[in-house]
Amino acid sequence: MTIPTDLTRDDALRILREEVATLVALPGEPGYERCVPWNVAAPVTPAAVVLATSAEDVAGTVRFAAAHGFTVTVQATGHGAVGVGADTILVLTAAMKHCEVDSLNRTARVGAGARWQDVIDVAAPHGLAPLCGSSPGVGVVGFLTGGGIGPLVRTVGLSSDYVRAFDVVTGEGRLLRATPDENADLFWGLRGGKATLGIVTAVEIDLPPIPEFYGGAVYFDGADTAAVLHAWRSWSVELPETVNTSIAVQQLPPLSGVPEPLAGRMTVAVRYTAVGDFAEAERLLAPMRAVATPVMDTVGVLPYAAIGAVHADPVDPMPTNEDQALLSELPAEAVDALLAVAGPGSGSPQVIVDLRLLGGALVREPQHRSAFCHRDAAFSLAVIGAPTPENAAMVAEHARAVTGAVAPWATGGQMPNFAPSYDPARPARAYAPDTLHWLAALADRYDPSRVLATGQVVRT
Repeated sequence: MTIPTDLTRDDALRILREEVATLVALPGEPGYERCVPWNVAAPVTPAAVVLATSAEDVAGTVRFAAAHGFTVTVQATGHGAVGVGADTILVLTAAMKHCEVDSLNRTARVGAGARWQDVIDVAAPHGLAPLCGSSPGVGVVGFLTGGGIGPLVRTVGLSSDYVRAFDVVTGEGRLLRATPDENADLFWGLRGGKATLGIVTAVEIDLPPIPEFYGGAVYFDGADTAAVLHAWRSWSVELPETVNTSIAVQQLPPLSGVPEPLAGRMTVAVRYTAVGDFAEAERLLAPMRAVATPVMDTVGVLPYAAIGAVHADPVDPMPTNEDQALLSELPAEAVDALLAVAGPGSGSPQVIVDLRLLGGALVREPQHRSAFCHRDAAFSLAVIGAPTPENAAMVAEHARAVTGAVAPWATGGQMPNFAPSYDPARPARAYAPDTLHWLAALADRYDPSRVLATGQVVRT
């Protein structure tokens, strides 16, 4: 239909209902409340919420927005939400969660609203492993468009390297397919560039055969933090790439679902995953188990379906503040610097301060290059707090102090899926200069009206 151009903003938004075959909710209407993201600290107050059920709903919304001066952004779960303002229409893809597994060819076709748990549920019974992140509750598409660092990253590499194809709606409202051979520039940029080049409506991925792994976490009392962190630093750098590990200084609140030995106190979690020879994996872990007396040990042979138990990330929505630094090395001095700001007696308000060993298969360039940068980082430091209205500024300031403490050993980079923010300097931390240039140039080509120029996207 042809929409008059002299309509008021609110009248135009009401006509949007005639452009898409799904529910459109304006502020105060039923369905609008579904825009609240998993990270409830992010201020998400869009002009309208489109509860998309098809790629056509997404394309129609984008075309409408281009005609009436709105921007469009997308949300499946809202784990990485940074806020949405009143000039933006939010496409909510949560209903588009179809998942079809081809066990013979070890592939899956996954809708934009699916969470990794949805894919695990249908793939794991076939002995196949959807390469999720630490939390299976995170959306598949958002994770993959940010690159994807999972609990097996040193062994299998970047999760987005396993993408075979995307269905994507561009800023012109066109539905395209992106593969290594078709719209190859989009295929390059969608793997790492988040939503810069379009709104992904479906993705096809490879599923490696990993029916089980040796892993879990060993938890130590907070009093042993210094000994455990220093031991982990020395021990981790000698591990083969069949082994993955991270370590987290935790201050978990005494809430339902938090095991009693970990609740309301500082503990240190040594996370561990390994494939291949499980007896050898157990032998390699033994030195860390012996550093101090564990308060809880969950490591053993587990089915791949239990991959989320390694990090045991929170399931329920909560307010979060994140910061991240990538490190080129982790000398003893860096560990001491972290202990001073986040260890026992530091007064740290953070819920988790996490160091993750990188390297291994992550370092190797895949068959098809992508927009993901920083493959050569040796370690990742993530700082996660739970801000309240009363302490939000203090939590954010302290998080910057934690990442600042390791600045002498930091690369200056960040990964797209970590520490989301509107900071205009963030794209330069997430991408190398050449990648920034090409992402921005491609965005201008596929979104000349800048309909998608909102949120964590790269534009000039």
